[in-house]
Amino acid sequence: MTHPAKTCASCGRTIEWRKKWERDWDTVKYCSTTCRRRGVTDVDQQLEQTILDLLAGRAASATICPSDAARAVGTDDDWRDLMEPARRAARRLVEAGAVEITQKGRAVDPSTAKGPIRIRRVTS
Repeated sequence: MTHPAKTCASCGRTIEWRKKWERDWDTVKYCSTTCRRRGVTDVDQQLEQTILDLLAGRAASATICPSDAARAVGTDDDWRDLMEPARRAARRLVEAGAVEITQKGRAVDPSTAKGPIRIRRVTS
């Protein structure tokens, strides 16, 4: 039996079906205990909105780096701590259909992208 793909509500990565979730698959929202504990915080939501605001202020084909959002939300000293939360926010926005994550100008799967990424609005 094939199980429909799901996306983690916290990190935005694809959730792989596991035998232990067989009875609860319809209610699974998180890929791990860490994501379940972390959830989506106010800072996470602020990062999502900041990504959308930064993209809205640029040309339709322009991209931003997750560090742009991290710098806008964080302070001079702590913005680096927001880099992974900014990447998670971008993955959640991909799932919502609002943005694409790119590498070398091509859209990539956010669950498997490694290394530097860029974020752009979805092109129609």
